[in-house]
Amino acid sequence: MTVARSLLLFVVAALAEIGGAWLVWQGVREQRGLLWVGAGIIALGLYGFVATLQPDANFGRILAA
Repeated sequence: MTVARSLLLFVVAALAEIGGAWLVWQGVREQRGLLWVGAGIIALGLYGFVATLQPDANFGRILAA
């Protein structure tokens, strides 16, 4: 169960990080508005929260690779 949980958390974290950055980019660079920027900030905050749930201490290094 730990491996499945780790894999799920990796997927959720990656989606939150990439999606959050994309939403902020769209909101600022493509002038889509503060709603997009706010959604991006929430997604990036979710990424930070999901990272704390990961049982592996090297989560950040593994995700970056």
